[in-house]
Amino acid sequence: MKKEETYPRSFSHIGITVPNIKEAVKFYSEVMGWYTIMEPSKVKKERETAIGQMCIDVFGEGWEEFEIAHMSTSDGIGIELFSFPNGKKEAPEFNPFNTGLFHFCVQDPHIENLIEKIVSSGGKQRMPIREYYPNDKPYKMCYVEDPFGIVFEIYTHSYELTYSSGAYEE
Repeated sequence: MKKEETYPRSFSHIGITVPNIKEAVKFYSEVMGWYTIMEPSKVKKERETAIGQMCIDVFGEGWEEFEIAHMSTSDGIGIELFSFPNGKKEAPEFNPFNTGLFHFCVQDPHIENLIEKIVSSGGKQRMPIREYYPNDKPYKMCYVEDPFGIVFEIYTHSYELTYSSGAYEE
């Protein structure tokens, strides 16, 4: 087998399970500004369709149908929303110490305004806005929670800019 070249892969999308697909599409479009590229629709467990068979492969046999919607960020990253009728309707306990997906991060230079919109739409601000390099660079961050209990982070600047300065100052 030929050794394959290693190169950085791009990020395509993230899948998020929400309790109510229509409320989630409304929140993410009105607050986050994400584009709806496929309106909420139902997927049924059926072996006769490609999507039905693929979902059986992924989720197994313990489901009959669910709702799905597709959104996109300004830079083309996909947000795939799922809502399962028989799933728990609250987010799991926030525990970043356990193995698994911890959070995702969005970028907005107007971090205060976005946090205000999130909170006024039923979400939460989980911490004060912090600066990575106080008195040196204006890079800010904050953890928030959407109205469904999903924790995510906001940066004011790109990932590359934020970490290109090297070690954190003490």
